[in-house]
Amino acid sequence: MTSHPSLAQRLGRVLERVTRQSGRLASTPAYGSLILGRVSESPARRRVRIQTLVTVSLLTVNVIGILVAALLVSVAYPVPSVFTDVPPWLTYIVAPAYAAAALAFGSWWITTRTVNDLRWAAEGRQPTRVDQRNVFFTPWRVAMAQLSLWVVGTVVFTVLYGLYDTDFIPRIALVTGFAGVLVSTAAYMATEFALRPVAALALAAGPPPHRLAPGIMGRTMTVWMLGSGVPVVGIGLTALISLILDNMTKTQLEVAIVIVSVVTLVFGFVLMWILSWLIATPVRVVRTALKRVEDGDLKASTVVFDGTELGELQRGFNSMVAGLRERERVRDLFGRHVGREVAAAAELQRPQLGGEERHVAVLFVDIVGSTQLVATLPPIEVVDLLNRFFAVIVDEVNNHRGLLNKFEGDATLAVFGAPVTLDNPEDDALAAARTIMQRLEREVPECPAGLGVAAGQVVAGNVGANERFEYTVIGGPVNEAARLSELAKSTEHRLLATASTVANAGEEERSHWVLTESVTLRGHEEPTQLAVPA
Repeated sequence: MTSHPSLAQRLGRVLERVTRQSGRLASTPAYGSLILGRVSESPARRRVRIQTLVTVSLLTVNVIGILVAALLVSVAYPVPSVFTDVPPWLTYIVAPAYAAAALAFGSWWITTRTVNDLRWAAEGRQPTRVDQRNVFFTPWRVAMAQLSLWVVGTVVFTVLYGLYDTDFIPRIALVTGFAGVLVSTAAYMATEFALRPVAALALAAGPPPHRLAPGIMGRTMTVWMLGSGVPVVGIGLTALISLILDNMTKTQLEVAIVIVSVVTLVFGFVLMWILSWLIATPVRVVRTALKRVEDGDLKASTVVFDGTELGELQRGFNSMVAGLRERERVRDLFGRHVGREVAAAAELQRPQLGGEERHVAVLFVDIVGSTQLVATLPPIEVVDLLNRFFAVIVDEVNNHRGLLNKFEGDATLAVFGAPVTLDNPEDDALAAARTIMQRLEREVPECPAGLGVAAGQVVAGNVGANERFEYTVIGGPVNEAARLSELAKSTEHRLLATASTVANAGEEERSHWVLTESVTLRGHEEPTQLAVPA
């Protein structure tokens, strides 16, 4: 093992950060079970964990299989007897010795072979296609190795017991073969479960290889055939053997069939339950992550650890969430450029060129002495100052339900009443202007500005060409606000509004303003009465 972070460690850290975003994942671990460890676990520790799980599970299912075989041979098929009709050394010495040797050798050989096939994961290497194939074929190899040991035991004991009584031949062959099939099936599922962390690393490097029985249907039918179908055939063979040999009483045959049926029912139920759990856990992981997405957490993701359609479901969920994150990022950027309300309207219906008449209030803000400001400060300081200046404006316009329509160098135009209709846009525009002026004096005193507020009918809509357009407002109030902003730079208050705008505001807002002189704005023929903050 090298001292620097391995591929598996780096991938584990990334997946751990993804799955650690919500406390709910504590109830649904990344691999579907707490005993499989965490995603960020080191390769060395993961190797020990997998080796331990495989060894313990193989020993457990084999011990249970041996006990079931002993029960069937001694109780279900009592005639001839394995205790009295053969030499004691065969039943009490040879049979236990082979069982112990097969357990020890099988567990050591299978576990060692499995660890060697998965050495790339322990070393943190990028898996080759052969390495990926080994991950997904290892459960089958383990099952076949277990079955081979049971087949050898079946042949050995059938021959040894058959030398003393030929009636032992069909019974020993049936019982040990029956137990061997159940043990092999359980070993397959236990190994597939234990290898989930390594399967996740293999699937992260590429799709799973094609198998003889791919998918959930193939896996389910295979487990049913080995866990229930074959044992049911064994029940029929029990009756057939009794009819052919005719050495069992009616009661003994009934007891044998009952015992074999119960064992078949119990083992079939347990194996199908395990299979159902293996299928359900990936779905639970996806369901938990989906709930996080429903709650607004677009950082949710799942670890892909299944090589069937369930893995495709996990991978598809991750792709979906990645698409949602990208969509949200684009929406956020779009909203920052054109305004949240304009972006929302564009999502609801396809934008078209043209506009409509709307009653709006317009706020125009322009910096005083911007040319001198640029000439006396380094460019980076100018940008920093402008960002602080515009941050105040953006904050207050948003707080007063306005739309920052555009930035024009050192000036900005805000609209109240389009595209979102307001009951009284004058109230919001005037209140925003007063608050902006106060905050600029307090937070950005080195950057004074002139503010102008006007209200009236404008045309609001998309202006430009089909390939490139923007949402804007055009009309007299826009020009009026710009002229007032320019005029306000030379006044004491630095904030001017038209008297008609104040008159149309609510009583509370009107109390903050006083009317002053009338002036003829540039480009206007009629004088305009002004208002300033009280």
